Formats: sequence, structure tokens, C-alpha cells
Amino acid sequence: MTRHEEQGDTGRRVRRRSRALKTAGLTLTGALVLAAAAAGWAYWHLNGNITSVDIDSALGDDRPARAVLTPAPTASADASPVPTGSLNILVLGSDSRSGAVNRELGGGDSEGARSDTAMVVHLDAGRTAATVVSIPRDTLVTRPSCPLDSGGTSAPAYGAMFNSAYALGGPVCAVKTVESLTGVRMDHYLEIDFSGFARLVDALGGVDVTTEQDIDDDQSHLHLKAGTHHLDGTRALALARTRHGIGDGSDLGRIGLQQTLVKALLEQISGAGLLTDPARLYQVADAVTAGLTTDTGLDSLGELTSLGRSLRDLSADRVTTVTMPVVTAPSDPNRVIPEEPRASRLWASLR
Repeated sequence: MTRHEEQGDTGRRVRRRSRALKTAGLTLTGALVLAAAAAGWAYWHLNGNITSVDIDSALGDDRPARAVLTPAPTASADASPVPTGSLNILVLGSDSRSGAVNRELGGGDSEGARSDTAMVVHLDAGRTAATVVSIPRDTLVTRPSCPLDSGGTSAPAYGAMFNSAYALGGPVCAVKTVESLTGVRMDHYLEIDFSGFARLVDALGGVDVTTEQDIDDDQSHLHLKAGTHHLDGTRALALARTRHGIGDGSDLGRIGLQQTLVKALLEQISGAGLLTDPARLYQVADAVTAGLTTDTGLDSLGELTSLGRSLRDLSADRVTTVTMPVVTAPSDPNRVIPEEPRASRLWASLR
């Protein structure tokens, strides 16, 4: 082979390597572009899932004082500080029948929605402990005047059912009624509907719950023997809603089951390894946001993520669940009223 031919072979090999490198570079660039596009679409999709309500604007300044949040110290100068300080969040479970899935899970086609579950979640100043206070929906309260979607305001109501506030004026009236009842500022509002809750449980792979007695409730379609059960989303929702198959059929028995379910879900989330499984993390995030309504302070993925990061040191065994102390209402044996002074002392501890 002549020197000219050797140089020609070398040139061809160089050109082939160059084409191969160029192809690999284009492939890598394309993959990065697609990955960035997918991440952007996922962020846009999850943000778009969230429904928000501007509660602060609707209620104005006539509210309990807000706690002051301070940035937590960070491990390095590059890390972003995470807000800390005590925080109170009103969490409602809505029995809305809007949409085919909610109607099927709700077992009916009635219009409107009620707050089937109401919990005040108090996060302590260091975000390392939390107290979850359930408010029985059958509690008789003074419902304050509330702004209405149709315009104007409602008249105050005395001896009204607690869950009538949401039915009358939605999240805004629910928050105002809770603040009137407790004297505690609700810093945020979170609401999840039937389908959102069921999808969350399914995305987590189900949840393990131990019941101390048999449950036989035809209305919620739940039949369980006492013991430990692995529940999918539909059956976990039935457990959260059941009341006629346990105890005296009152809302207090259902609250006990809901609190057991909350602790079980927290343990499932903490042990799910979501941070090491992006696909599953997205599935859970999609399930959570799809049925979620928040105040405008939590209506983006970034704000929800910031709240989640501030809870990184909160474990399930540091969450205390209690029920607002109540006694039977003198006016109606099927209703309850706050038991004083115990109820007032409880709310004072959360300010």
C-alpha cells in the first residue's frame, strides 16, 4: 500500500469517527431536549392540576393574627433557606359529587358538596412535630357572616351544623367559621375530594390499617373483620367515610378511623422511597394534585414542594391526633357542642 493510500484510509477513519461523534452528540442533545421538555410538561401538568381560592382577599384583615415565619439556618451558603415557624393548615375532605368518578365513589349523584372531614393541622415552630385536631362535622357552631360566590354576604347563623359553612360558602366560609370557632389563624387551606384521595392511596400502593372491631357498613360498602388489612384507594376511602358500621353510628367513631388512616398514610409515604423513584414520585404527585384545592399561598408545585421540604424532619410517630372536646348538645341528642373550657385550652395551645 502506498503512502497516499494509507493517508486516504486514515482520513476516512477520521471522517467516520467525526460522523459518529456528531451523531452521538446530536442524539445526546435530542435526549436532553426531550428530557427537559418532559420535565417542563410534567411541571406544567402538575401545576395545572391544582385549583386555588384566594381566601386572604375574600376575608380581608378581620382575622386572628398570623404567626411570623423565619428562615431556618442552612447547611451551606448555596442551599435555599426553608421557612420555619408554627403553621396552622385547615385540611378538608370534600364529598363533592362533581365528575363521574366522584359520583361513583360517593355512591350518589346529589349536587353540591360538604366538608365530610375537617382537620386543623398544627406544625410546631421547628417543623419536627405536629398536632392534628379533628372537628366533628355534627358540631353546632356560630357560623359567621360569609362572602358568597353569588355576591353579597350571608347572615350569621347560631346553632348551625359545622359542615354547613362549606356547603354555604365553600372554602372561604369554612376557613372563617373555623377561625371564629378556634380563634386560630388558618395560614393555609388544603382540600382533597373523593377521587383525589383514592388515587393517592393507589399511587402509594395501598395502605395497611389495623381496625379494633368488625366494620359492617352497607352505606359505605365496607365490610372488614377486626385486624390488619391492606386497603386500595376505594376501600381506604370507604373506611374514611364509614360511620354506621361502628360504635353508635355517630361522627365520633368515624373520626377515630380517619385518624388511624392518617397515621397509616404518613407511615406509607415516609417508607415509600419516593425520592429514589422519579416515576413513582410523579405518579403520587399527579394523584395528590389532581383532586386538590388550595389557598393561593400553596397553589403551585414550588410552594407545595417548599412546604414539603420544611417537613423533612417530621416523622409519623411525632404526629399527635386528637378530637376537639365535645359534649352532647342540649338542643339535639344527635349533635354536639364544644366542651368548655377544654376546647378553648386546646385551641389556645395552637396559637
